[in-house]
Amino acid sequence: MTTERIVRARIDQSGTLVSADTPLLRLQQRAGGGLDRPLALPQLARLVALAQRLGREVTRPLYAADDHSDIHAIVRILPDDDGANLEISDWRTRPIVDPQRSLAAGAISDPRGWTWECDQQLRLVALRSGSDAPPVPAGWEGRSLSEVFELQPDDDGNFPVLRALARQAHFEGQRVRIATPDARVGMALSGDPVFDGTRRFTGFRGSVAPFEASDEAVVAPATDPAFGSLPLSDPQFGRRIDGALRGPLSRIIATAETISGQFDGPIRADYARYAGDIAHAGRHLLGLVDDLADLQNIERPGFKAARDEIDLGDLARRAVGLLAMKAEEKNIRIDAPRKDDLMPATGEFRRVLQILLNLIGNAIRYSPDHSQIWIRLDREGDRATVTVADQGQGMSAEDQTVVFNKFERLGRTDGGGSGLGLYIARRLALAMDGDLAVDSAPGQGARFTLSLPARDG
Repeated sequence: MTTERIVRARIDQSGTLVSADTPLLRLQQRAGGGLDRPLALPQLARLVALAQRLGREVTRPLYAADDHSDIHAIVRILPDDDGANLEISDWRTRPIVDPQRSLAAGAISDPRGWTWECDQQLRLVALRSGSDAPPVPAGWEGRSLSEVFELQPDDDGNFPVLRALARQAHFEGQRVRIATPDARVGMALSGDPVFDGTRRFTGFRGSVAPFEASDEAVVAPATDPAFGSLPLSDPQFGRRIDGALRGPLSRIIATAETISGQFDGPIRADYARYAGDIAHAGRHLLGLVDDLADLQNIERPGFKAARDEIDLGDLARRAVGLLAMKAEEKNIRIDAPRKDDLMPATGEFRRVLQILLNLIGNAIRYSPDHSQIWIRLDREGDRATVTVADQGQGMSAEDQTVVFNKFERLGRTDGGGSGLGLYIARRLALAMDGDLAVDSAPGQGARFTLSLPARDG
């Protein structure tokens, strides 16, 4: 594999390549184009058109190939009144090798499977099938990973790809189903994170391999039986409701967001708003599915959380990053721990992140516009703590006694929330030998404190 320096180019308003550094010019020529001719690379041309239509900077993974090599890169497009400037970093070329070689060498590792690549929002930017694999679906470019691969939870109701997304880490064993003309085929998705030259996460690339015959039983059948009288405590209930709802809801959300964002072309403003409302409602329903799956999981006899070595400061910063846009929409400032603020603790990484997302999300939801949220770290003896404080309306002493109860929504009549978030968060904290407490008063905001076993850094 070889890596080039930053490659620069200039596109005019008509999409013509007017200047380019040697690597891109060479690729343009191999694709049948040249200088002062339209871009001959379809994916790059579409990204340039998108940036010009939106009138703002666009950064995406770029996948291309010529007769000699596969090319992976990160392209940054900066549109202006006269065209756009291109800055392509992390330009990597891999010689084309025998298809039986490993994915690490840039080829399909199993002729019955696929290779794929997506951006940081899990939108596919590359998809290739092996010689004996089902054909790739038409129109896959830019579609959500969950639209092309029907994601299935593991035995604990988790999705390895989503956990990897939170950690920006390698994953494997993500069960998926792929619709073919004859049936739905069970396969396993694996991937590695991709970073640009500044170490910024830009997506995943990986492979899809078929399950062996002995493993097919772990993939849910194409059609589930009716729920019947299964109680909530039965593990099959959670898996069935999750499998029945998650895939369709994910596709509804992805389609509505595509329409709302006008990625396929401009539409009437009121239609875009309707699509945005559909996406919002879909995310709300998907949140309810997540809550029900978590509820079924934590109330299972013998439920235990992992004991990872974590840093509460790092997890707090990750949670703030994930919710920054929601805070900006209300002009809320979040005072998060600095990068050198460390608080070593013991707890399950993804569960602690889940708790902090719930606490900070609630603080944003219940805080007035133009207010502030504080996140503070502390250590009290053998306890490491993180506190989320807001400037909301606060809670009475009576409300504080019931706020962690199941389905408690403190008299709210709007459609937001299931009343399970804080109940689940506290149950998770207790499962990690910790606790979750609240301190508040009417008109004085609320302070939620998560405590976990401390460890020496």
